[in-house]
Amino acid sequence: MRAIVITRNGGPEVLEASERPAPEPGPGEVLIDVAAAGVNFIDVYFRTGAYPQETPYTPGVEAAGTVAAVGEGVGEFSVGDRVAWANVQGGYAEKAVVPADKVVPVPEGVGLEDAAASLLQGMTAHYLTRATYPVREGDTVLVHAAAGGMGLLLTQAAKALGARVLATASTPEKEKLAKDAGADVTMGYDGFAARVRELTGGEGVAVVYDGVGAPTFDGSLESLRRRGTLALYGAAGGPVPPFDPQRLNRAGSVFLTRPSLGHYVEERGELLERAADVYAWVESGAVKVHVGRRYDLAEAAGAHADLEARRSTGKLLLIP
Repeated sequence: MRAIVITRNGGPEVLEASERPAPEPGPGEVLIDVAAAGVNFIDVYFRTGAYPQETPYTPGVEAAGTVAAVGEGVGEFSVGDRVAWANVQGGYAEKAVVPADKVVPVPEGVGLEDAAASLLQGMTAHYLTRATYPVREGDTVLVHAAAGGMGLLLTQAAKALGARVLATASTPEKEKLAKDAGADVTMGYDGFAARVRELTGGEGVAVVYDGVGAPTFDGSLESLRRRGTLALYGAAGGPVPPFDPQRLNRAGSVFLTRPSLGHYVEERGELLERAADVYAWVESGAVKVHVGRRYDLAEAAGAHADLEARRSTGKLLLIP
């Protein structure tokens, strides 16, 4: 089978396609024929070594496909079932072995490409807007990088809960995508904190959903209302340097959290609940999945390069 194998940390060039022996599922595992794999910034963090990962390995922590075989003791899934997973490496391949307790069913009304494009980021949008800071009707929120796959889903999830969404994007074309997803006001990054204050009558927003990191962090703090929440869920623009916690006091006794999906789906029941909610959104049309581009498996390096250079919009998929 074809698979991407990373043997060393580095740039996109370390994503090398090769022929590998087809894997076999062990006890408690399922073998999945991969239909599509999501390309996410967390894949970049692993590739560069920002997140440690023993090499060699096949990257890709989000994918969907069809069960090809089940290992001993697996009763929840059968050959032919349509499934997806997140937070387990191995998606950049034609076949992958995944622990059964990390796999979720895909409803018949959701295509496998949409299933792969929406699970990780959809569940992230779900926990951010329902648990990290539960959005209330009438809240004003700020979503950064709103034209990316994550930002588009976050915008729609917040709007569904009755929020007024202010959104940042790097180009007018990306601002239009955010608008089309439901953002009430869009803006560029230059001077966004002052613009947010102006739009909120000087009060600031209830929450900032910031997956950019260092370039936006200071402005995000300045955009918060008194006792607001900064949910720093990623660092696509680079990690935030160490800072004095007293800044949180000066900003209005605000809250800072650095959440990650793994802590919100650690229990099987919670994983199934969040995944079911996300796929219900997609199936009903309440949330629309925007696939910006599809790449052949051998083009994984190009997909990473486009993602890092912000040449992409929406979700990027690898199609084995």
